[in-house]
Amino acid sequence: MNTTDQPDNAPEEIISEDEIVRQRKDKLMRLREEENYDPYVHEKWDRVHTLQYIKENFSHLEPEQFAENSEVTTAGRVMALRKHGKAMFANIADETETLQLYLQLNEMGEDAYNFAKKWVDTGDWVGITGKPCRTRSGELTVFVKECCLLSKSLMPLPEKWHGLTDTEIRYRRRYTDMIANPEVRDVFRKRAKIIASVRKTLDDHGTLEVETPILSSIAGGANARPFTTFHNTFAMSMYLRIATELYLKRLIVGMLGRVYEIGKNFRNEGVDTMHNPEFTAMEVYWAFADYEDMMNLAEELIRNAASAVGSRQVVWSGIELDFDKPFKRITMLDAVKEETGIDFMTITDDEQARKLAKEKHIEIKGNESRFVILSLFFEEFCEDKLVEPTFVIGHPVEISPLSKRDPENPDYTHRFELFICGKEVANAFSELNDPIDQRGRFEDQFKKKEAGDEEAHDFDEDFINAIESGLPPTGGMGVGIDRLVMFLTDSHSIRDVIPFPAMRPKN
Repeated sequence: MNTTDQPDNAPEEIISEDEIVRQRKDKLMRLREEENYDPYVHEKWDRVHTLQYIKENFSHLEPEQFAENSEVTTAGRVMALRKHGKAMFANIADETETLQLYLQLNEMGEDAYNFAKKWVDTGDWVGITGKPCRTRSGELTVFVKECCLLSKSLMPLPEKWHGLTDTEIRYRRRYTDMIANPEVRDVFRKRAKIIASVRKTLDDHGTLEVETPILSSIAGGANARPFTTFHNTFAMSMYLRIATELYLKRLIVGMLGRVYEIGKNFRNEGVDTMHNPEFTAMEVYWAFADYEDMMNLAEELIRNAASAVGSRQVVWSGIELDFDKPFKRITMLDAVKEETGIDFMTITDDEQARKLAKEKHIEIKGNESRFVILSLFFEEFCEDKLVEPTFVIGHPVEISPLSKRDPENPDYTHRFELFICGKEVANAFSELNDPIDQRGRFEDQFKKKEAGDEEAHDFDEDFINAIESGLPPTGGMGVGIDRLVMFLTDSHSIRDVIPFPAMRPKN
């Protein structure tokens, strides 16, 4: 029996998507009328073998050799179809692999073969029973005995001959993107492995996974603009959470010891390659730990996650990153001094700092303190220089309302931000557990909010009550899961690692 591969047919005349959908709906109607066959109510098809199983277990076949005593039962989506007179070739795909099919009139019988030839199109799901073989040119193939139409696709496959490349369509129709681009499916499989690795690392440290409210009467835990909604029964405005921090620290007060949560946060901010208004974060809090412990944990989490999807040596946007090496550590003051030559430790006057900001063309409103201006200098001149994994420590108290002060330099805190390739991936503190100091910082944030700063922290009286009950010395950290996935999968936009990113409605 000749199993020589056949060349693809030339592409059919290009017609609009709407016209293809119209033709396929008409074809479905005729299928139901002429054949009394409805592909959507067909009885269950027992897929015994995945395509990956077939490829792994019949890889030994030589060209023109059949697995004489073996039969496989599988299923997949038709990705390509080449119809000839008494034979057809098809390529099908499932969630594991792709595989070639060879359908022949003599093997299937005239009725079954003609049914498949007339009614099966690319995009359709089919159930297949047949015998594995290898063609003359070496392609592992299933010689089809039975072909069952399981589901008819009314939409054409995307960009049939060139692949789906339009990013706008890819993000709007992620399901289509995943059909056309197997590498996209691979990113989301790796995302799942990364999250599983983070969970395992934390579980191995005796950390309890918990869930905290997504809706709250106060948007706390970060400096960010929240999304607002309205609760009809309570007749009050509520907020989608911007961070899980304050609730998780309440659980530490409640003596759970070590807790973490992986979940969605929501921030009403801009959309770009590093920001999506709905994003996934992991926050972890350990009683009797500090920010040094969180640095060690951050390195462990990232190394384990990198190993889970390949190697600790990764490439992102052409940049080689080695997560096996100890991460660099530098203070914000030293980073600014290295890049600008300005030592903010010697600047004790806010007006002097404002003058320097104007000289360096940093936009300010005119009432910023030297500590805020230090952070603006860092953002402007330092962040994009931090390519290798780097912990930036020693943030000013004024921009760290939930962090413990550095006892040797009380204007600064025991806090770090982890940067990779100029992007923030993690933020951590030795948590502030002095309720009097915390109240004062909340009051300072409240004044900024009343002055028009929409991202200033809300005053959370209940949280003050909680830490007045006694928050033990605690280390806490938040990790941006989406950004971590980006770096470990060489993805260049946060939209590439979120299955359904935020999009403006098309109409």
